[in-house]
Amino acid sequence: MEGKLTIQRDSMLVYFILFAGACSAAAVSGAAGFGGALLLLPLLTAFLPAPHAVPLLTAAQLVGNLSRVAFGFARIQWKPVAVFLMGAAPFCMLGASLFIDLPEGLVTRCIGIIILLLVIFRIIWRSRTEINWGLFALGGGVVGFLSGLAGSAGPLGAAFFLTLGLPPVAYVASEATSALVIHALKMIVYRNSISLDRQFWLLALLLAVAMVFGTWISKQIIERISKQRFQKFVATMLIGLALYLIICG
Repeated sequence: MEGKLTIQRDSMLVYFILFAGACSAAAVSGAAGFGGALLLLPLLTAFLPAPHAVPLLTAAQLVGNLSRVAFGFARIQWKPVAVFLMGAAPFCMLGASLFIDLPEGLVTRCIGIIILLLVIFRIIWRSRTEINWGLFALGGGVVGFLSGLAGSAGPLGAAFFLTLGLPPVAYVASEATSALVIHALKMIVYRNSISLDRQFWLLALLLAVAMVFGTWISKQIIERISKQRFQKFVATMLIGLALYLIICG
């Protein structure tokens, strides 16, 4: 896919709308560990050519996740992150190379079904402490592939990390660390297939600033929420999101 990025409408107004949207998406994603892409992608596709919207979303998510990693670095759980990435890293590059070849609606509904199953699993097995690391790595592969294929599978990755029962900051920072690597690998693939010009990178920088600001806002919120209340909040959002994806695609 080639071609330069152009914005057809009034540039200053568009930049303001995209900045505000990215900031809001980052605040939601930083608090729940997911959701930013689902809010930001429709906004990007409203103003930008479709072939550039997914790479730009990936660049914004890259910075958004980097800021969440930085804000919660001391509480990252490195073992689950490493196991998750064993499956996610290779398959996200495969998915990114194929991201225009499958019906988006089918992929989205599959993500919704898996999210719903994972939340149910978490509710039923909340009293158990052991973790099947093989299945966790397999889950990483599924998340990585769907993320490359559909632009983002953040809610699915969040559902996997939710099963670990981590405290709020540790949960958000650990999930963001895995997502950071996935988005970085996807950008390598996208850059090799799409012409990313000067305007693309200027807009990516604008969104990056918004993502950092929105993430900082969310950190002030989650540090004041108890672990039990936070788990219920995320599970409720995931169930609602899963049903939406299954029904609407």
